[in-house]
Amino acid sequence: MTNDLGVWTADDCALVLIDYQKEMFEVIRSETSADLVEMQVRLLAKTAKAFGLPIVLTTVGVGAGFNGPTLPSILSELDGIEPIDRYSMNAFEDEAFSEAVKATGRKRLIIGGLHTEICLTFATVSALKEGYDVLYVADAVGGRSEVAHRTGIERLAHAGAVPTTALAVVTELFRDWAGPLAQPALDTIYWYFNEVPNHTDEVGVADAEKKAAVERVAAAGTH
Repeated sequence: MTNDLGVWTADDCALVLIDYQKEMFEVIRSETSADLVEMQVRLLAKTAKAFGLPIVLTTVGVGAGFNGPTLPSILSELDGIEPIDRYSMNAFEDEAFSEAVKATGRKRLIIGGLHTEICLTFATVSALKEGYDVLYVADAVGGRSEVAHRTGIERLAHAGAVPTTALAVVTELFRDWAGPLAQPALDTIYWYFNEVPNHTDEVGVADAEKKAAVERVAAAGTH
Protein backbone atom coordinates (compact mmCIF):
# COMPACT_ATOMS: atom_id res chain seq x y z
CA MET A 1 0.00 0.00 0.00
CA THR A 2 1.23 3.52 -0.76
CA ASN A 3 2.14 4.58 2.78
CA ASP A 4 2.70 8.24 1.96
CA LEU A 5 -1.02 8.61 1.13
CA GLY A 6 -2.11 7.31 4.55
CA VAL A 7 -5.85 6.92 5.12
CA TRP A 8 -8.11 6.99 2.10
CA THR A 9 -10.09 10.01 0.96
CA ALA A 10 -13.01 10.53 -1.39
CA ASP A 11 -10.68 12.33 -3.79
CA ASP A 12 -8.25 9.50 -4.40
CA CYS A 13 -10.31 6.35 -4.86
CA ALA A 14 -12.95 4.63 -6.97
CA LEU A 15 -15.49 1.91 -6.18
CA VAL A 16 -15.35 -1.32 -8.18
CA LEU A 17 -18.21 -3.83 -7.91
CA ILE A 18 -17.74 -7.25 -9.47
CA ASP A 19 -20.38 -9.89 -10.26
CA TYR A 20 -23.13 -9.14 -7.78
CA GLN A 21 -25.52 -11.41 -9.65
CA LYS A 22 -28.29 -13.76 -8.52
CA GLU A 23 -26.35 -16.91 -9.31
CA MET A 24 -23.43 -15.76 -7.14
CA PHE A 25 -25.60 -14.80 -4.18
CA GLU A 26 -27.37 -18.18 -4.23
CA VAL A 27 -24.25 -20.10 -3.29
CA ILE A 28 -22.72 -17.88 -0.59
CA ARG A 29 -21.94 -20.14 2.38
CA SER A 30 -19.37 -18.08 4.28
CA GLU A 31 -19.50 -15.93 7.38
CA THR A 32 -21.63 -13.08 6.01
CA SER A 33 -25.06 -14.13 4.73
CA ALA A 34 -26.14 -13.32 1.19
CA ASP A 35 -28.82 -11.02 2.58
CA LEU A 36 -26.31 -9.02 4.59
CA VAL A 37 -23.79 -8.93 1.72
CA GLU A 38 -26.48 -7.40 -0.48
CA MET A 39 -27.19 -4.72 2.11
CA GLN A 40 -23.49 -3.91 2.55
CA VAL A 41 -23.06 -3.50 -1.22
CA ARG A 42 -26.00 -1.11 -1.26
CA LEU A 43 -24.23 0.84 1.49
CA LEU A 44 -21.07 1.01 -0.63
CA ALA A 45 -23.07 2.28 -3.61
CA LYS A 46 -24.77 4.93 -1.49
CA THR A 47 -21.39 5.96 -0.10
CA ALA A 48 -19.86 6.31 -3.55
CA LYS A 49 -22.76 8.48 -4.72
CA ALA A 50 -22.71 10.60 -1.57
CA PHE A 51 -19.00 11.34 -1.88
CA GLY A 52 -18.74 11.52 -5.67
CA LEU A 53 -16.58 8.44 -6.20
CA PRO A 54 -16.35 7.01 -9.71
CA ILE A 55 -18.01 3.59 -9.90
CA VAL A 56 -17.13 0.70 -12.19
CA LEU A 57 -19.66 -2.13 -12.32
CA THR A 58 -19.11 -5.44 -14.05
CA THR A 59 -20.91 -8.75 -14.58
CA VAL A 60 -19.80 -12.07 -15.97
CA GLY A 61 -21.62 -14.29 -18.44
CA VAL A 62 -24.82 -12.32 -18.97
CA GLY A 63 -24.27 -12.06 -22.71
CA ALA A 64 -23.44 -15.75 -22.86
CA GLY A 65 -26.72 -16.60 -21.20
CA PHE A 66 -25.41 -18.50 -18.19
CA ASN A 67 -25.77 -15.74 -15.59
CA GLY A 68 -28.37 -13.09 -14.89
CA PRO A 69 -27.74 -9.35 -14.44
CA THR A 70 -26.71 -7.40 -11.36
CA LEU A 71 -29.31 -7.71 -8.59
CA PRO A 72 -32.02 -5.06 -9.10
CA SER A 73 -31.68 -3.83 -5.50
CA ILE A 74 -28.01 -3.01 -6.11
CA LEU A 75 -28.52 -1.67 -9.61
CA SER A 76 -31.20 0.69 -8.32
CA GLU A 77 -28.58 2.40 -6.14
CA LEU A 78 -26.28 3.12 -9.06
CA ASP A 79 -28.23 5.75 -11.03
CA GLY A 80 -28.10 4.13 -14.43
CA ILE A 81 -24.48 2.98 -14.42
CA GLU A 82 -24.18 0.33 -17.12
CA PRO A 83 -22.43 -2.89 -16.14
CA ILE A 84 -19.55 -4.09 -18.27
CA ASP A 85 -20.33 -7.70 -19.13
CA ARG A 86 -17.42 -10.02 -19.79
CA TYR A 87 -16.39 -13.63 -20.26
CA SER A 88 -13.17 -13.68 -18.24
CA MET A 89 -13.38 -14.68 -14.57
CA ASN A 90 -10.54 -12.21 -14.02
CA ALA A 91 -12.15 -8.85 -14.69
CA PHE A 92 -8.79 -7.21 -15.37
CA GLU A 93 -8.26 -9.51 -18.33
CA ASP A 94 -11.24 -7.81 -19.99
CA GLU A 95 -10.11 -4.75 -21.92
CA ALA A 96 -13.33 -2.79 -21.50
CA PHE A 97 -13.22 -3.27 -17.74
CA SER A 98 -9.54 -2.42 -17.32
CA GLU A 99 -9.96 0.67 -19.49
CA ALA A 100 -12.98 1.77 -17.46
CA VAL A 101 -10.98 1.48 -14.25
CA LYS A 102 -8.10 3.40 -15.81
CA ALA A 103 -10.51 6.09 -17.02
CA THR A 104 -11.55 6.89 -13.43
CA GLY A 105 -8.13 8.47 -12.97
CA ARG A 106 -7.91 6.97 -9.49
CA LYS A 107 -5.08 4.72 -8.31
CA ARG A 108 -6.84 3.47 -5.19
CA LEU A 109 -9.67 0.98 -5.61
CA ILE A 110 -12.29 -0.07 -3.10
CA ILE A 111 -13.32 -3.47 -4.42
CA GLY A 112 -16.17 -5.83 -3.63
CA GLY A 113 -16.95 -8.94 -5.62
CA LEU A 114 -18.39 -12.45 -5.65
CA HIS A 115 -16.98 -14.83 -5.01
CA THR A 116 -14.20 -13.89 -2.62
CA GLU A 117 -11.93 -16.70 -3.73
CA ILE A 118 -12.42 -16.23 -7.48
CA CYS A 119 -13.58 -13.00 -9.09
CA LEU A 120 -12.62 -10.73 -6.19
CA THR A 121 -9.23 -12.35 -5.68
CA PHE A 122 -8.26 -12.56 -9.35
CA ALA A 123 -9.16 -8.93 -10.03
CA THR A 124 -7.44 -7.69 -6.89
CA VAL A 125 -4.21 -9.54 -7.54
CA SER A 126 -4.16 -8.15 -11.09
CA ALA A 127 -4.96 -4.62 -9.89
CA LEU A 128 -2.06 -4.74 -7.44
CA LYS A 129 0.25 -5.88 -10.23
CA GLU A 130 -0.94 -2.92 -12.33
CA GLY A 131 0.10 -0.51 -9.56
CA TYR A 132 -3.25 0.14 -7.88
CA ASP A 133 -3.78 0.14 -4.13
CA VAL A 134 -6.74 -2.03 -3.12
CA LEU A 135 -9.09 -2.09 -0.17
CA TYR A 136 -11.38 -5.12 -0.26
CA VAL A 137 -14.60 -4.92 1.71
CA ALA A 138 -14.64 -8.11 3.76
CA ASP A 139 -18.29 -7.96 4.86
CA ALA A 140 -19.57 -7.18 1.35
CA VAL A 141 -18.20 -10.39 -0.17
CA GLY A 142 -18.70 -14.10 0.27
CA GLY A 143 -17.48 -17.49 -0.85
CA ARG A 144 -18.93 -20.89 -1.69
CA SER A 145 -17.74 -22.17 1.69
CA GLU A 146 -16.02 -20.90 4.80
CA VAL A 147 -12.78 -22.50 3.62
CA ALA A 148 -13.05 -20.96 0.15
CA HIS A 149 -13.79 -17.48 1.53
CA ARG A 150 -11.06 -17.65 4.15
CA THR A 151 -8.49 -18.91 1.65
CA GLY A 152 -9.39 -16.02 -0.65
CA ILE A 153 -8.99 -13.53 2.20
CA GLU A 154 -5.59 -14.98 3.06
CA ARG A 155 -4.42 -14.77 -0.55
CA LEU A 156 -5.57 -11.16 -0.77
CA ALA A 157 -3.63 -10.28 2.36
CA HIS A 158 -0.49 -12.03 1.12
CA ALA A 159 -0.77 -10.14 -2.17
CA GLY A 160 -0.82 -6.78 -0.36
CA ALA A 161 -4.49 -5.78 -0.44
CA VAL A 162 -5.97 -4.31 2.73
CA PRO A 163 -9.24 -5.42 4.37
CA THR A 164 -11.96 -3.08 5.53
CA THR A 165 -15.72 -3.16 6.18
CA ALA A 166 -18.55 -1.31 4.48
CA LEU A 167 -19.29 1.04 7.38
CA ALA A 168 -15.57 1.69 7.87
CA VAL A 169 -15.42 2.86 4.25
CA VAL A 170 -18.01 5.55 5.00
CA THR A 171 -16.20 6.82 8.08
CA GLU A 172 -12.74 6.72 6.53
CA LEU A 173 -13.78 8.80 3.55
CA PHE A 174 -15.06 11.75 5.57
CA ARG A 175 -13.67 11.48 9.15
CA ASP A 176 -14.58 15.02 10.20
CA TRP A 177 -18.03 15.70 11.68
CA ALA A 178 -17.53 19.42 10.99
CA GLY A 179 -16.32 18.92 7.41
CA PRO A 180 -18.20 19.36 4.13
CA LEU A 181 -18.82 15.62 3.74
CA ALA A 182 -20.43 15.23 7.16
CA GLN A 183 -24.00 15.77 5.93
CA PRO A 184 -23.95 13.16 3.15
CA ALA A 185 -22.06 10.86 5.52
CA LEU A 186 -24.77 11.18 8.14
CA ASP A 187 -27.49 10.44 5.62
CA THR A 188 -25.64 7.31 4.54
CA ILE A 189 -24.79 6.13 8.06
CA TYR A 190 -28.31 6.62 9.34
CA TRP A 191 -29.68 4.67 6.38
CA TYR A 192 -27.37 1.85 7.52
CA PHE A 193 -28.40 2.11 11.17
CA ASN A 194 -32.04 1.93 10.12
CA GLU A 195 -31.51 -0.98 7.74
CA VAL A 196 -29.07 -3.31 9.48
CA PRO A 197 -31.37 -4.40 12.39
CA ASN A 198 -33.74 -5.79 9.73
CA HIS A 199 -31.01 -8.21 8.66
CA THR A 200 -29.00 -9.18 11.74
CA ASP A 201 -28.53 -8.58 15.45
CA GLU A 202 -24.83 -9.39 15.21
CA VAL A 203 -23.95 -5.81 14.21
CA GLY A 204 -24.21 -3.40 17.10
CA VAL A 205 -26.52 -0.41 16.72
CA ALA A 206 -27.31 1.56 19.89
CA ASP A 207 -30.88 2.40 20.81
CA ALA A 208 -30.18 6.10 20.36
CA GLU A 209 -28.73 5.39 16.90
CA LYS A 210 -31.79 3.35 15.95
CA LYS A 211 -34.14 6.12 17.08
CA ALA A 212 -32.19 8.82 15.27
CA ALA A 213 -31.98 6.66 12.14
CA VAL A 214 -35.72 5.98 12.03
CA GLU A 215 -36.47 9.68 12.45
CA ARG A 216 -33.93 10.76 9.84
CA VAL A 217 -35.00 8.20 7.25
CA ALA A 218 -38.67 9.02 7.81
CA ALA A 219 -37.99 12.74 7.42
CA ALA A 220 -36.05 12.14 4.21
CA GLY A 221 -38.65 9.75 2.81
CA THR A 222 -35.95 7.31 1.70
CA HIS A 223 -35.78 3.53 1.97
